[in-house]
Amino acid sequence: MNRISYAKQDINSEDIRVVNSVLKSRFLTTGPKIVEFEKKILDFFGPKHAIAVSSATSALHISCLSLGLKKNDYLWTTPISFVASANCALYCGAKVDFVDIDSNNFNISIKKLEEKLKSTPKSKLPKIVIIVHLSGHPVDLKQVKKLSKIYKFKIIEDASHAAGSTYNGSRIGNCKYSDVCVFSFHPVKIITTGEGGAILTNSKKIFNKARVLRSHGIFMKKQKKFFCQNYDMKYLGYHYRMNEMQAALGISQLLRINKFVRVRNKISDYYKKNIKSSRIKFQEIINNSTSSMHLFIIRLPNFYRNRIYKILKENFIDTNFHYIPIYRHSYYKKFKFKINSFIESERYFKEAITLPLYFSLEKKIQMKIVKIINKVVR
Repeated sequence: MNRISYAKQDINSEDIRVVNSVLKSRFLTTGPKIVEFEKKILDFFGPKHAIAVSSATSALHISCLSLGLKKNDYLWTTPISFVASANCALYCGAKVDFVDIDSNNFNISIKKLEEKLKSTPKSKLPKIVIIVHLSGHPVDLKQVKKLSKIYKFKIIEDASHAAGSTYNGSRIGNCKYSDVCVFSFHPVKIITTGEGGAILTNSKKIFNKARVLRSHGIFMKKQKKFFCQNYDMKYLGYHYRMNEMQAALGISQLLRINKFVRVRNKISDYYKKNIKSSRIKFQEIINNSTSSMHLFIIRLPNFYRNRIYKILKENFIDTNFHYIPIYRHSYYKKFKFKINSFIESERYFKEAITLPLYFSLEKKIQMKIVKIINKVVR
């Protein structure tokens, strides 16, 4: 029997056709498909500027640099995220701190963020706060924006999970309440470019700097007659470019994003309606929001969580854990974060499990998963 993974990309014949057409074209690296993909991103998500890059990790890194993050500055984020949400600060020589999560929506707690801002000396306040829309469930951006005006920090949305989510009637990615929004197009995400990501912003200044940092920090000069030295390395930049095949795949995938999100929500609704136990806690979504449902996370007592993991695995069904708190990773232990400062994150770590959720997940597999979970927790 083939194993059922917790996540999987959906590639159709049109995706394959457009990638093959690029392979036969003149451009394989920087060319017209990247420009077209960036335009499609603008049309769908609604910001003023977009930059396609090699990954969400590279997007976070150059976003921080574009916002001026430097040595001894502070960046705050949630501990329940992939390590890239914090690593981007260390790449810039800055310091990282964490804010505990909300017990209901599993995102950064607005209440705890406000309490921490009030109790932190001015010299240690964050220059940037990265909020993560875990599973595609939006953070309450209005409340974070209010705090940013008081405490003068910049906001980056790590929307790696949230392509297709909405907040207050607008798509996540329009940057109405943030300085920058970052997406991931990794194969397990809502749409894929193989590997890849994007930076979205309404700031021309941020856009201009990030665009140059994406490609070695090289700035193209205006061409003069009989003058061949038409480029100059203005910043210490990086090779964070997307290629033409990735961009073509992204254009094709973006045509189906609404369908992907609709099916993911349908599967999620099936889980919620049919998993029946008071021991299980589902991730809540805040009012006036919709989720892309990148992940389906449940929380339940550790014994039952581990038992479900084991029995599903024996039935060739894989689950996953999103995430190990970042401060628990070996590299981060040297910073000596106090675990008792993150009580809810620690509870979450002991209780959370991610069930399979992807576009082509068959109904019979969904039914089997539900049956096993109900049997374990009955």
